[in-house]
Amino acid sequence: MKKQLLTAALAVAMTAPVSAQIGTNPKWLDDAIFYQIYPSSYMDTDGNGIGDVPGITQKLDYIKSLGVNAIWLNPVFESGWFDGGYDVIDFYKIDPRFGTNTDMVTFVEEAHKRGIKVCLDLVAGHTSTKCPWFQESANGDRNGRYSDYYIWTNTITEQDKKDIADRQKEVNPASSTLGRYVELNAPRGKYYEKNFFECQPALNYGFAHPDPARPWEQPVTAPGPQAVRREIKNIMSFWFDKGIDGFRVDMASSLVKNDPGKKEVSKLWNEMREWKDRNYPQCVLISEWSDPTVAIPAGFNIDFMIHFGIKGYPSLFFDRNTPWGKPWPGQDISKDYKFCYFDKAGKGELTEFIENYSKAFNGTKNLGYIAIPSANHDYQRPNIGTRNTPDQLKVAMTFILTMPGVPFIYYGDEIGMKYQMDLPSKEGSNNRAGTRTPMQWAAGPTAGFSTCEPAQLYFPVDTDNGKLTVEAQQNDPNSILNYTRELTRLRHSQPALHGNGDWELVSKESQPYPMVYKRTAGGETVVVAINPSARKVSAKIAHLGDGKLLLMTGKAGYKTGKAEDTVQLNGISAAVFKVQ
Repeated sequence: MKKQLLTAALAVAMTAPVSAQIGTNPKWLDDAIFYQIYPSSYMDTDGNGIGDVPGITQKLDYIKSLGVNAIWLNPVFESGWFDGGYDVIDFYKIDPRFGTNTDMVTFVEEAHKRGIKVCLDLVAGHTSTKCPWFQESANGDRNGRYSDYYIWTNTITEQDKKDIADRQKEVNPASSTLGRYVELNAPRGKYYEKNFFECQPALNYGFAHPDPARPWEQPVTAPGPQAVRREIKNIMSFWFDKGIDGFRVDMASSLVKNDPGKKEVSKLWNEMREWKDRNYPQCVLISEWSDPTVAIPAGFNIDFMIHFGIKGYPSLFFDRNTPWGKPWPGQDISKDYKFCYFDKAGKGELTEFIENYSKAFNGTKNLGYIAIPSANHDYQRPNIGTRNTPDQLKVAMTFILTMPGVPFIYYGDEIGMKYQMDLPSKEGSNNRAGTRTPMQWAAGPTAGFSTCEPAQLYFPVDTDNGKLTVEAQQNDPNSILNYTRELTRLRHSQPALHGNGDWELVSKESQPYPMVYKRTAGGETVVVAINPSARKVSAKIAHLGDGKLLLMTGKAGYKTGKAEDTVQLNGISAAVFKVQ
């Protein structure tokens, strides 16, 4: 298998675009631990039931206490709030619900005083129809500044017309993603191309292979697509100059249309990366691409391994009886996993994750970082279904915070907040509502998140009678919160656990419980053993030396032999050992 992985890694290296970023990742990323915050749900300082930027500033000392040293904020720019902030009206202005640009600069300055970097969310692929760029494009002449920022046409296919008609028959057409075009009958054109919802017109980065029969399909070198690229650089410059340390780019692979193999969009991001490294070398670009062997050579410092793209994350965390474990439309469940790995039933497999992660890791470890998050705003939290006890969540967090790359803790996962089932949709959340609920600071009807009446809350809270709150866990040495703090302290203190540390599975894929892997750097070796199952398990591994326990949840042991070492774990346990 190692030979196959090496071959795959070489193949990736040979076929990937030539990249300017080799060896240019900011050094701070090696020891980075990110904390993702959904701003509407973190802390409300004005009593309206919605979080704000001053609220996040107010909680910076708590955030620092977690051992994280970087923050990613979901969209904070002025928005139409049809899609949770991902329908942007003005990229240069903080949405009034969160405060002002000055509030953001104050937040960044206070974060930096505490050694915390700040990254924003860049929705690079589209705007809101309420954006002045779109309105001027729709109503202006063909030679206006923004006339070619979007994709306009007066003719579409019969199938495209049918998609529009079918969309209009749906209960809520505005919330449908069906079809490519929206009929507007604007002076600029009868139809515009959308990315997702009708209110999200696609920005025009051009077409990799324009169809001569469709003259509105402009090449990537056309003036309009080139102007859009300059605008994106302007947006990043504006915020970099105000102290922002990077951007997570929403749907980064989707910008250029008709781009098989993502060759043109990869060239685009390499151009952006070269520009960034030249002008803002300590800032970072993080992609929502979920295909690291493509995204990282394309120019990103970090790419996620999450719920889409390369397979592996769902088979670790998404039980088949939970929302994201159910097959998506068109998905053949018989060709996918049957049981998730992090479940006390202990029926999961590791092969899918190990093979895909190994390929991605070996293909990118000298270029950038893979991020495996605890959760995010688009899918369910770890606390869901039968994975709902502190010990189970500690085992999962051990994995998240000891793997290579850059870990991301989703706000509230450090206290075991629940994914709340069947919440009503708000601002386009749909079934994502349950993972966007207010941060739970203390017992009470609003969990210390706001002074508003409970009915005014952005989403409801569920503190499990006050147990799932910072207040309850702060001084409890056995809490998930304090275990997470121990994990981050350990990661920072052990170079082998840093992002650049090497990684190798030392247990057998064919015996998935326990999962045992080693991390190495600078002549030091750390062994991590994970057992989410409820039964006692053990694994024999090649002799590495004497194992000194560094951190444990549950009960585990490391026995040294002449030819083999043995790692033993009780049910629902995890341990980290220093091997000497």
